[in-house]
Amino acid sequence: QVQLVESGGGLVQAGASLRLSCAASGRTFTMGWFRQAPGKEREFVGAITWSGSTHYADSVKGRFTISRDNAKNTLYMQMNSLKPEDTAVYYCAADSMPVVITNRVWPDWGQGTQVTVSS
Repeated sequence: QVQLVESGGGLVQAGASLRLSCAASGRTFTMGWFRQAPGKEREFVGAITWSGSTHYADSVKGRFTISRDNAKNTLYMQMNSLKPEDTAVYYCAADSMPVVITNRVWPDWGQGTQVTVSS
C-alpha cells in the first residue's frame, strides 16, 4: 500500500491558477486526481501513467496539466483558468494498473486538499 499526501490547495478567484502536488511513499504505476464537490459524487479529473501518458476529463482539458517526477514519486497538477465549478476536494490516487482505468476502484488514496474558486 502506498501513502499519498496532497498539498497546494487553497482559495483563489476565478481565472487564477493553482498547482497541486502529491507525494507518494513508494513507486506507483498510474497516478491521478479525482475531485468531489459538495453534494456530488467523486469524479475523475485526470491521470498519468508511469511512462507519461495522460488522460483528462473533458471538463478540464486545456486548463489542467498533469505531470509526474518518477525519481521523487511525486505527482503534480497545474490548474489554470480556474472556474467556480472547479471548487471541490481534490484527491490524489494511485493504481497498480499500467494504464488509466477510470471506472474501477483505485486502491490508494490521499486525504484530499480543498480547492475553492470564488467568482
